[in-house]
Amino acid sequence: MREFRLRAARNADHGLQIMSFEQLAVRLAGGFSRAVDDESLRVAIQQTLPATPLGELESIKNLPGMIVAAAGTLKKAWLAGVDLSSRAADHPRLDAIARLEAGVLARLPQGMMRPCDIVAAAAGRLEHAAAVVGPVEIVGVTELSPCWRPLLLALADHTPVTWTAGPRPAPHWLDGSAIVITREDPRMPQIQAVSAATAYHEAIEAIRWARALLASGQAEASDIAIAAASTAEYDDHLFTLRADANLDLHFVHGIKAISTRDGQATAALADILVRGLSQTRLRRLAALCGSDAGPFQPLADGWMQIMPPDAPLASVQAWERLFGRLAPDDWPEGRDGAAVLRPLVALLAEGHEAAERAGEFFLAGRALTIWRKALLAGPSASLDATLNSLKQDDGLEACTSIAWMPASGLAASPRKFVRLIGLNASRWPRPISEDRLIPDHVIAKLDLDPLPVDAADRRDFETILATTERHVVLSRSRRDGDGRLLGRTAMGGAPNEETYIRRNEIPAHAFSETDRLMARCGEFALTPQAVSALGGWSDWQKREITAHDGLVRADHPLILAILERTQSASSLKQLLRNPLGFVWRYGMALRRRDVTEDPLVLDALQMGNLVHMTLDAALSLLEADGGIAVATDDGIERAVEVAAAQVADRFEVEQAAPPEIIWRRTQDEARVMTKRALTFGDEVLPNARSYGEVGFGGAEPKTAGAQPWDSQAPVEIPDTGFRITGYIDRLDLSGDGSRALVRDYKTGRPPKEGVVVDGGKELQRCLYAFAVKAMLGGEVSITASLLYPRIPVEHVLADPEAALTEVTRYLQAARTSLSAGLTLPGPDAGGAYDDLAFALPANAAAAYCKRKSPAVVAALGEASRVWEAP
Repeated sequence: MREFRLRAARNADHGLQIMSFEQLAVRLAGGFSRAVDDESLRVAIQQTLPATPLGELESIKNLPGMIVAAAGTLKKAWLAGVDLSSRAADHPRLDAIARLEAGVLARLPQGMMRPCDIVAAAAGRLEHAAAVVGPVEIVGVTELSPCWRPLLLALADHTPVTWTAGPRPAPHWLDGSAIVITREDPRMPQIQAVSAATAYHEAIEAIRWARALLASGQAEASDIAIAAASTAEYDDHLFTLRADANLDLHFVHGIKAISTRDGQATAALADILVRGLSQTRLRRLAALCGSDAGPFQPLADGWMQIMPPDAPLASVQAWERLFGRLAPDDWPEGRDGAAVLRPLVALLAEGHEAAERAGEFFLAGRALTIWRKALLAGPSASLDATLNSLKQDDGLEACTSIAWMPASGLAASPRKFVRLIGLNASRWPRPISEDRLIPDHVIAKLDLDPLPVDAADRRDFETILATTERHVVLSRSRRDGDGRLLGRTAMGGAPNEETYIRRNEIPAHAFSETDRLMARCGEFALTPQAVSALGGWSDWQKREITAHDGLVRADHPLILAILERTQSASSLKQLLRNPLGFVWRYGMALRRRDVTEDPLVLDALQMGNLVHMTLDAALSLLEADGGIAVATDDGIERAVEVAAAQVADRFEVEQAAPPEIIWRRTQDEARVMTKRALTFGDEVLPNARSYGEVGFGGAEPKTAGAQPWDSQAPVEIPDTGFRITGYIDRLDLSGDGSRALVRDYKTGRPPKEGVVVDGGKELQRCLYAFAVKAMLGGEVSITASLLYPRIPVEHVLADPEAALTEVTRYLQAARTSLSAGLTLPGPDAGGAYDDLAFALPANAAAAYCKRKSPAVVAALGEASRVWEAP
C-alpha cells in the first residue's frame, strides 16, 4: 500500500483513502470496532490455554509452538467462514478448538471482533456506505477470503464497486454480481530462464542482476524486485550479500529480529535463561545491555576483570565464592560491585521461569518490545527458538529500494524488472499440508483453507508474468545444500531453454569489490594479499626452507627481546622442540582461544593442576602440624581430605569443573594420587622440612608460609645467557642443610627408564636441581626426581651435573640458531598437543612438517641434535 499512497500523493488525489479490505469492513462496522491483531490473539490464547480443558489436545497445550499453532488454526477457520461452535459436536477435536475459541473471545479487548462478527456489524450499516466510504475500487487483489465475499457483494448494491483486475484473472464468484470488473491485456515481458548451482548462488546472481540494472541505467531501484514463493531459505544469504554489495535491498516481509543489536541483546538474555548461567554468557549480556541506563551501569569500567578467565561461574554458589575471595581493592577504582551483581546473578540463575521479570529488568526500548513478543509467541522454555522466528522492519523505504519479497506481495504490487528465484519442484508451488490442529479427516483441507498454498503459488506466478512490464528472470538451483539434484518446477510460462550459470563463471557485472576480485583472478593476483597468500602456499609445497617457514633476518629485535626474557622450563622446552612455536607464543603472543564452558571431564593439564594444588595445600597443613617427616598415615589422610575440600572450592571458582557426579569422582582420584605422592619414596632426610610450590628466579610465592630462600633472587644458567624462573612442586631439606630432595610430580604416564632429557621434553629435573644448588650453594647434595603418583613410580636423575652440561650445550645451540633467524618448526609443531597448530597449514603433522623436516634438521644443525637425545 505504500506505493499506492505515494502515487496518490504525487497525483494530489485528495480524499482518496487507501486501505485493506479488512480495514474497509471495520470502517463500515463503525463504533470502536477493530479486527483481531496477531499480538492480541496470542495474548488471549496464552491466557486461555492454562484454564481451558482441551480434551485430546490437553497433553500438548503447554508445548512450544502451541500458541502459534492455535493462532494459525483460529485465523484460518475465521477467514474460511467456518463456524467452530456449531460444528463442535461433530468431532472431539472441533469441540476442543471451539472451547479454546470461546475462551479467547472472552479475553479479547473490548471492540475486537472476528471477521464474521465484523461482516455482520458492517452488513447492518450498509445504507451508510455511500457516505462513509464512497465508491470502492479493489486493486492489486487476485482473490478474497470467503469470510469477506458476502460483504463485498452486498456493498455493491449500495455504492459503486469496481474490481480492477488488470491483466490478472478475476475470481469466478464475481460473475453475475453488481461489481464492475475492469480488465487489461496482460503485459508481454521478456522472459529468461536460468539455473544456478545452489540457493546461495541464486542469491549472488540475483544481486549481480540488480546491480547491473542500476549501473546500466535501465532501471531505478523502485523498478526492481526479487521474489520467491517462500523467502526463508534465502533470507540469510541476501541479508549478508546486501551489506557486501552496499545496496538498499528492502525486505518487505521483514528481517530477523536477532539480526539487530536489540535482537542480539534479547538473544543473549534468552541464552542465559534457557541454557544456564556462565561467565561467557554473562559477558555477552553485559556487553549488549551495559548502556548508561542498563542494570550494569553502576559498576566501574573494567569490572569484568574480576572474573577469572578460566572459570565458568555457572552457579550462584560459584559467584558467592568469588565475591567472598575479593577485597574492595580487587575491584576497578576500588568500587565493590558485589552488591550490584548479586541480584543480577540471582535473577539469571532462576532460569526461564523468570523470563518476564528478567526482560523488564535487563532490557529496554525496542529490545524489551521484542522480548515481550517472544513471550507471547511461545513458552519461556523455547525463548531462543521463538526469538529466531521473529521479524521486524528493516528501516528501508520500499518505494525507493530494490524489493525482496514473497511472491504474493509482488503479485499485488508489480514492478518492471522481476527475478523469481527458487523455481524448483516442491518449492514452487509449495506442497499443501494439513492444519497442525485440525487434520484433514476432521475438516477437509479445502473447506478449512479454500485458498490453499499450492493454488496461491500458481496464481501468483501467473499474475507476476502478466503484470511485469519489462523483464522477468526465472531462476532455479540445480542442487540443494546437501548436494542432491533438484528438479525444475512444472509450472507453465517458462521458456524451454534455460541458461546454465556456472558457479565459477566470470560475471558480466560484479555486485561488489569482493565479487569483482574473486571473479577476475588476474586482477586479484596483483593485490598484496593475494601475492602474499600465493607466495605462502607455494613455499609450503617446497622441500627447502623459505621465509614462509620461519626464516627471518639475523639478530631481529623481537627475537633478541624474547631470548632476554626470564624463561621457564616450559618455554625452554618449546625453544628446543619447536622454535617457531616459541616465537609465536612469546614474541607474537599468539594464543588458542580458551573455552570456559563446563567440560565433561578434566583434560590432562587441568587434572595435573588439581593434583598439584591439592599437594601444595596438604603439604602446608602437614608442615604446620610438625612436618611430613613425623606425620602418621592417618594424619596425612586427614590433611589430604581438608586440602582437597579447600582446593575443590577454589578450583570451581577459577576453572571449569565437570558435572557433579564426575567431579566427585575426579576429586577422589586427586585425593588418591595426592596421598600416594606424599607417602611414596624410601629416602627420608633427617629433621627435614618440606616446602611446596617453591618459587625461584623472581616467581612470586604462592603461599604466605616460610620459604627456603629469597624467591626474587635471579637464577642464570651458566654460559647460556638464560635466566630461569618457576615453581618446584616439592623441596625437602635436611635439618643440617646438607641434603635436598627435589621432586616434580607428573600425573601422566611415565616414560621409559634411563631418560635424561628425552629429546628436550624433560628439562625440569635438571633445571630445578640447578636452581636449588644456585640458591642454597654448591656444597648441598641434591637428588632430583620425577614422581608419577598414578602408577606410582619415581625416576631419579642419575647425574644432575652431567645432565646440566648436556642441556647447556643444547641451549647454546638453540640460542645461536634462533638469533641467526632460524625460527623453524620442530618435532612438536602441528602435534596433538600443539596449541598453535591452527597457525600452520592444514594437517601439518602429516604433510607439511614431514616435507620440511630434512631441511629443518640440516638448517638447525647442532640445535636439532637434542631431538635424538635420550
